[in-house]
Amino acid sequence: MIYTIFMVIGSLGLFLFGMRTMSDGIQKVAGDKLHAILNFMTANRVMAIFTGVAITAIIQSSSATTVMVVSFVNAGLLTLTQSIGVIMGANIGTTVTGWIVAILGFKVKMGAIALPVIGIGFILMLVKKFNKKDLGETLIGFGLLFMGLDFLKNSVPDISNHPEILSAVTVFTQHGILSYFFFVIVGALLTIIVQSSSAAMAITLTMAYAGWIDFPTAAAIVLGENIGTTITAFVASVGTSVNARRASRAHTLFNIFGVLWMSIVFAPFLRLVNTLVPGDVYTTTNSLLLPAHLAMFHTLFNVTNTFICVFFVPQISYLVKRWIPEDKNAPESYSLKYISASLQDTPELYLITVKRELSKMADIVCDMFSGFWDIFSNPEKKMGAEVEEYKKMEDLTDKMQEEITKFLSNCSMDNMNRVSANNVYSMMRITNELESIGDSCFNLIILCERRYKQHILFDENAMEKITPYVALVTRFISFIKSHLNEHIDTENMAVAVKLENDINRMRNILKQSASKRLQSGSDVKSELLYIDVVRHVEQIGDHLMNITERLEKIM
Repeated sequence: MIYTIFMVIGSLGLFLFGMRTMSDGIQKVAGDKLHAILNFMTANRVMAIFTGVAITAIIQSSSATTVMVVSFVNAGLLTLTQSIGVIMGANIGTTVTGWIVAILGFKVKMGAIALPVIGIGFILMLVKKFNKKDLGETLIGFGLLFMGLDFLKNSVPDISNHPEILSAVTVFTQHGILSYFFFVIVGALLTIIVQSSSAAMAITLTMAYAGWIDFPTAAAIVLGENIGTTITAFVASVGTSVNARRASRAHTLFNIFGVLWMSIVFAPFLRLVNTLVPGDVYTTTNSLLLPAHLAMFHTLFNVTNTFICVFFVPQISYLVKRWIPEDKNAPESYSLKYISASLQDTPELYLITVKRELSKMADIVCDMFSGFWDIFSNPEKKMGAEVEEYKKMEDLTDKMQEEITKFLSNCSMDNMNRVSANNVYSMMRITNELESIGDSCFNLIILCERRYKQHILFDENAMEKITPYVALVTRFISFIKSHLNEHIDTENMAVAVKLENDINRMRNILKQSASKRLQSGSDVKSELLYIDVVRHVEQIGDHLMNITERLEKIM
């Protein structure tokens, strides 16, 4: 008996490892396509649902999708309404896994071809000239998944040899609605324990196939697995924004609502499924029929539940807002929380969050530079509160650099394709350059404050010459903002190089002019401060050029 238990655990472990390996491979192969799919996330509920279906079907994990949605809501990339639609779609998308397992795992002798598939995958990973390492990883995961499922089927003992266990299970199935909710709880606990609704579904299908549980019992367990899978996003939302927590609660609310209405129509719904799928599970002992019936039940339930709830998204949103009210006393501090999906992460998708934050950071340094020029060109303007305000902005860029770098570090390099790994490194460099621009802008503000306190004035000619110089840097900042999260092509690179060269040329002219004024007896403090301003502005140009060079490497 102990040997059998460890066989079941080992088979399940192989199944889970195969699923993770396959999912990782798929994510690396389809990383860029996932970005394109996310562009369809709009306020349109139907489109949001299709987005959730597509992403979950691709990455084979509803937990990863919902955790990703919570992460995007936390970063402000998705609204609460959009997130609810995507979560609904994720529930439908996860049924694809059930069909794959039901058809290939039980109706096809996958054990016989699992090893050849693993062999092909190994060759693709080993031979570099094929450049198909990610596809090889996917095939290896696919083979391991079905090898694990094959072991799981064979390791579960025949129920006919254990009549006492069958009698015990039968006792729990004879209490009507109480039995229904009992097995719903069993399904939820099973999913929480194995941390994967797909793995829990595979166990349920195997138990039904082996005759340990009948169709109604297995269906109730599947409903419980729908609730259990929400715990991942629930836990991941701890410490996130109010809306991110609301999104995770919406997932829980949506699935609990489905279980409640299903309790009313459970028996007729099962008969409908039995009618739609060939073979009568109530009158035959053919266990091969059960996996397909359960997959159909899972799909039909989630599609129906989504169809009902899609008309009540505003009401669901209202309920979760009442459940998680606004925290008016929450401190205003910047943080960028990396939310892991535990078993299956999608780092390519998390990079979208970083792009949003880099755009925010670029807006801040742009405002700081504009603020500097506004103060510098109005020397009589009283300074005081402005310095404190710009100090806060500079501190914010420091904090953003720290948080974004930490976030990017958590995007494991081992779990992403070569393009995304390169983009992560480029984004880290861009973050550092933007923070350095923030430092230079604040140094310029300090110079303006010194000029104001010491009543330093520049002659009209000096101001006229520095104006086009600052205008060049302003143009460069605008150029970077408009191309910040995209690849810089040859044509745009030429524009950036020209701006950099023009800035350097004007810097030399301005320094020479300041030197000549010093030689002719101009105020020393005035000219030294003027040269400092020119130097810091030119440094900003250098940082902008460094950003351009990194953008050229982004793919």
